[in-house]
Amino acid sequence: MEHKGFLISSISSYYEIRKEDGQRMICRARGKLKLDGIEPLPGDRVRWMPNPTNSSEGILTGIEHRKNCFVRPNVANVDQIVFVATAARPITDPSLIDRLSVAAEYSDAEFILCLNKMDLDEAEKLREQYAMCRFPVLPVSAHTGEGMELLRQHLEGKVSVLTGNSGVGKSSILNFLLPDAALPVNEISQKHGRGKHTTRHTTFYPLSRDGWVADSPGFASLELSQLCDVQAQQLADCFAEFPRDRCRFHDCMHHNEPDCAVRGALAQGQISDSRYTSYITMLKELQEREKNKFT
Repeated sequence: MEHKGFLISSISSYYEIRKEDGQRMICRARGKLKLDGIEPLPGDRVRWMPNPTNSSEGILTGIEHRKNCFVRPNVANVDQIVFVATAARPITDPSLIDRLSVAAEYSDAEFILCLNKMDLDEAEKLREQYAMCRFPVLPVSAHTGEGMELLRQHLEGKVSVLTGNSGVGKSSILNFLLPDAALPVNEISQKHGRGKHTTRHTTFYPLSRDGWVADSPGFASLELSQLCDVQAQQLADCFAEFPRDRCRFHDCMHHNEPDCAVRGALAQGQISDSRYTSYITMLKELQEREKNKFT
């Protein structure tokens, strides 16, 4: 008889699930899943059955329909992506923020920019760059507790994943929100100013009121193709602050075309220069990828 559960984490061919009764169990995937090319991901709603030859282990038999899934971070069915950034060491590259925000918008997930380490640097430049965006920008400090209750409110009742480059404080934030998690944290490299990897696998932790939040491994750089399958023509729709349907040409790419509403908004200071620069950089990447696909 099949039962249902929530996939908390996966390591190699082992999957930890939370059963409907709240208990946890380790499962191995049925061979047919692998033959069908299905890779269960943390966040999946799964089906499982007891293992008749091993009472301490279950058999993962299938996954329910996904509303979305991501490769970086490797999760499924998330309601929101919380990008943790900082203007203190290590300084976050805004292009990483923009790429994850595009992936979230494309995959119908909410996006939250969480500016950590406010006790070290108030990130005024980053706050200014994203002031005109339509997603929440939450200044916090996992060290002093500043802004953490507001972040908790955004997480309650939703399935969220914390992402961002190594060393920005994702694990420290979770330790503040969930003291029992006791996640390991590392110091920033004094030589390179970069964080060291402390989280090796994406793992979900339960919050009150049915919320789940995941810690995920950090990264230094990302290509858009690693995040989602957005096409060049769709890219502008993933920048929520860009004006819609006011360009002269309906297929305007907002680059060199005349009477472009997006470039007009840029000139009037309604769009930040850095966001538009990120858009153009990603647009060229996508156009080059699409060109090479057919040559």
